[in-house]
Amino acid sequence: MDVRDWGKFLQPYEQAVEELKVKFKTLRSELRSRDEYAPIEFVTGRVKKISSILEKSKRLSVPMEQIETGIEDIAGIRIMCQFVEDIHRVADLIRLRQDLIVKYEKDYITNFKDSGYRSFHIIVEYPVQTAIGLKKVLAEIQIRTLAMNFWATIEHSLNYKYKEQLPEEVRVRLRNAAQAAFILDKEMSNIREDIVEAQKSFEDSSIIVHKVLNGIQELYFFHRVREAVQFQMRFNEAWEENNVYEIKEVHREIQASIQRAKKGGN
Repeated sequence: MDVRDWGKFLQPYEQAVEELKVKFKTLRSELRSRDEYAPIEFVTGRVKKISSILEKSKRLSVPMEQIETGIEDIAGIRIMCQFVEDIHRVADLIRLRQDLIVKYEKDYITNFKDSGYRSFHIIVEYPVQTAIGLKKVLAEIQIRTLAMNFWATIEHSLNYKYKEQLPEEVRVRLRNAAQAAFILDKEMSNIREDIVEAQKSFEDSSIIVHKVLNGIQELYFFHRVREAVQFQMRFNEAWEENNVYEIKEVHREIQASIQRAKKGGN
């Protein structure tokens, strides 16, 4: 019977997951702030449950004193992408990082599993600064599309229900579903340019609207109530008419008014 203090054992893994989530989310935000395409849609993470660690160590015949090196996914990060092409871009970005070491990769997209599972895995060594010093832990980073993730989530639930002994009928249906997800990803890649352009346009529109509304609030702060009301009315009209050009013009004039207010002018 293992008598280790699991709370202390898992703490560095929990810290690694939280730090890596923040770093990849920051990477996404940084690329967007530079007006570059961000291949990361969203990021999640988890630390394996103790029961899962014990089950996996038993299944892989990993002695308890070797689980730190024998089980590589105690800390897990999942990065979701819109397109298959984005997966390879994210993998490139990870390889370039100086704050972790890539140990090896498993490409289940090119070489997908018999079950239909597709994903790109990168095993990394990540240094965690703990209260008692530096601790290097292994973490698994899974990179996949939204369609791949949906399929994998369903497969995981079914495997849990059937205790890894899926009936043949369910296996066949899962393989068919995996093929359908693959076709969906392929079609999305075919119209990728149109999708990205539409999303960029929508995001730009959202940003300018946010700036206009913040600018109006700032005019109220400077006690320029009349201007604020007039700009609000112009914005409301332009918004109703979906007049992006006029919204941008309102934003430009608001910024000019704010600058005059800061200088104490009229």
